[in-house]
Amino acid sequence: MLVIFKSKAGADIMMFEENAKQILDLFGKDVEKGIITSDETADAIVTLEKEVARRKQIEAEEKAERERLEKEEQERKDRKQDEGHDKDDDPYREKKPKQPKPEPPVSFSARSYPFLQLLKAANKKKKDIYWGA
Repeated sequence: MLVIFKSKAGADIMMFEENAKQILDLFGKDVEKGIITSDETADAIVTLEKEVARRKQIEAEEKAERERLEKEEQERKDRKQDEGHDKDDDPYREKKPKQPKPEPPVSFSARSYPFLQLLKAANKKKKDIYWGA
């Protein structure tokens, strides 16, 4: 399901419900229907920016851990090859094609950026943001 955010301050923004819920939960708002009044936009901006910064830190830590694990795995493979235990030397063994690395998921900051821009515009123009029926 899509959630469409509307405001006279800018263009409509569409988001999948699960992504919109992550943002709206920060403000204690229901994903089905609601409003962020112009008076609430300043606090909402601060809250969302803090959450973006927090999640960027977590994502950076997770990326560093993934890279560390990949490096360890490559070092293990290199050691096996140096010790002559690598089965890739068998000319009759079918070689597996290398699998491409999966694309990283879209970050919270990237998903929330359009909404943050709408919040800032709504704050500047003193307009509400609303969604739902």
